[in-house]
Parts: sequence; C-alpha cells; structure tokens
Amino acid sequence: MIQHPSRDAQPADPTAGARLCDLPAHSLAALEHCRDQWDRSRGLMLFGYGSLIWNPGFEPDQVLPASVIGYHRALRLRSLVNRGNADQPGLVLALLSGGRCRGLMFRVAPERSAEVLERLWLREMVVGSYTPRWLRCRTPEGVLPALCFTLSRHSPGFVPELGDERLLHILRHAHGRYGTTLDYLVRTCESLRAHGIVDAELERQWRLAARHGLCTQPRLVSAASPSAE
Repeated sequence: MIQHPSRDAQPADPTAGARLCDLPAHSLAALEHCRDQWDRSRGLMLFGYGSLIWNPGFEPDQVLPASVIGYHRALRLRSLVNRGNADQPGLVLALLSGGRCRGLMFRVAPERSAEVLERLWLREMVVGSYTPRWLRCRTPEGVLPALCFTLSRHSPGFVPELGDERLLHILRHAHGRYGTTLDYLVRTCESLRAHGIVDAELERQWRLAARHGLCTQPRLVSAASPSAE
C-alpha cells in the first residue's frame, strides 16, 4: 500500500516568468471585467476553497473563516497541466452553482492588491476555464464581497459527475506539473479539516481512495458535526 500520496515540492512561485500578455484573450477580458467591478479601497478580498487554502502563493494581511451561499466545491475541473496531462487528464476543484461552501477569506492590503491580483490571474486563468465573480461571503466581520473562481457547467473544462471506477482510475494515474490529483485531494481534505471544515463528498472520495490502497485511511470524523458540508 502507498502510505501517502507523493508530496512533490511546490514551486516557490508558480507564476515566475509568466506574463499577462501570454494569457488567452478571454482570460484578459475577464481580468478587465473583474477590475471594473472591484472596490480597490478595501484591498483585495479572495475566497479560497481548495488549493489556495494550503498554497495561496501570497502573504495575506488577514484570514477569516467564510462561506458562500449558492455555490459548492467539487472535483469537476479537468486539469491538463497542473494535476494531469493530455494523455491522462486530472481533476481539480471548482466552485459550482448550488448549495453552500465554507472556506477562507484572504484579505490583501490595497497597496499590494493589484500585484497579487495579477499573480492570481497567472495562476488560475492560464487556460481561462474559470468564471471569476465577486460574490457575497459571510464572515465574522459581516458580509463582504470577495473574488471567487467559479466554473460554468457549459465550460469546456467542466467534467460531468464521474462514477467511482472512473474517479479511481484518475486518482491512480493522473499526474501533472505540480503532482497528482490524489495528492491534491488529500492535501485539500487535510487543510479543510485543519480549519474545522469537513466536506462530505471530498471525504468520501478520500476514503474511497484509501479503501483501494491508494493512500492511508483518513482519521474518522463525524459528518454530522456542525462543520460538515
């Protein structure tokens, strides 16, 4: 049995050497639309629900627990570079309409926010699968607008719901520039747990992988706890 999925070292800066002008036109158009709707006086507010929680790639000035109503996280975005390749596409998380999602709100001070926003675009919008939106996030400091990377079910990168057999095949074989889809799944579940969040479907997928010998069995938590989604 593999005792733990491979923990390939993350690049210190995944955007090093990348340029905005190299992004596809629709990614740049989405950036301009985002800037048009952005109240810069508050700095940059960003909702993290997946890898941004354990690898934000920037130093936030404030981190708050947060939730978004009307969306949920799901392993439904095809990854051809970071967690998979053209021969064996992987999966990463996306924010899909419907339900509720708990995560973290990252705030970046106004004087650094423009630079951080560009770095985020170079990281998240290389292909342009996401639809960035300013959504209302509930935090201990009230309801705040935050940038969220959502996914349309009409996006070419959207993956319809997979059966467990197909999911297991991806978890066994998909590997990209930053590691495996399995490692991505386990890291995300562990990071969510560290912040008191239990995502029932991701936990089920983690246990499924463990039952088939792909990783160690996760510690049991109560899906009925107040933190469960």
